[in-house]
Amino acid sequence: MAGSHEQSGSVPRHVAIIMDGNGRWAEARGHERNAGHREGLESVRTVTRAAKEVGIQVLTLYAFSLENWNRPQAEVAELMRLLDRYIDEELPEIHENGIRVRALGRLDRLAPSLRKKIDHAMQLTEENREMTLALGLSYGGRQEIVDAARALMRDAEAGKIAPDDLDEKTFTAYLYAPDLPDPDLLIRTGSEYRVSNFLLWQIAYSELYTTDVMWPEFGREDLEEAIAVFQRRERRFGMTSAQVRGGDPS
Repeated sequence: MAGSHEQSGSVPRHVAIIMDGNGRWAEARGHERNAGHREGLESVRTVTRAAKEVGIQVLTLYAFSLENWNRPQAEVAELMRLLDRYIDEELPEIHENGIRVRALGRLDRLAPSLRKKIDHAMQLTEENREMTLALGLSYGGRQEIVDAARALMRDAEAGKIAPDDLDEKTFTAYLYAPDLPDPDLLIRTGSEYRVSNFLLWQIAYSELYTTDVMWPEFGREDLEEAIAVFQRRERRFGMTSAQVRGGDPS
């Protein structure tokens, strides 16, 4: 959670990635946008394996946002097909490597057959502890906060919580995955500088890293470069440098 003061030089415990640039990568090469999504799936495989090997404990990928439902129907259908294929092809290796799968978002909007596969993946890998792979699916950060507020209001109406008992820790418990630590590092590929409604509550103190590399070309070396930049930064969480380093705060 925010407030766990990692020291400079450590591997980030939780890395979140906004995987951007698939469509632009394809169009720049004269291909249809879906070709970029298919190539981007290979980067998901590569980065997931690399994340485990370098010691990242939680990898969260922004796979499909709530806003993505507004894209052309053919593109949405292809993204759903690729997700379905990814689960079929990668789940055995994911499970064998001790990786736990989580899914964050308004999953009820997914097709029942796909939702069933996702539920199976989560149940199968529930006890795995080598790494957690969290997928943002039909996800929106504002919507997550609204969903949490609705659940909290229901509990308040039922007398389970009083207004004066509400604090950040209590509110966090109503989010989609309250057991996961906040991201230490947020990576965005594709030359953009927005957080795009991703983990808005959780990234309050995340280090931000952007790159011109499009997601289909993002690989292990790019992940390691992002981590190297993270390791050179000082995370102060509102404190002074002297406090973080254990020196005189005056």
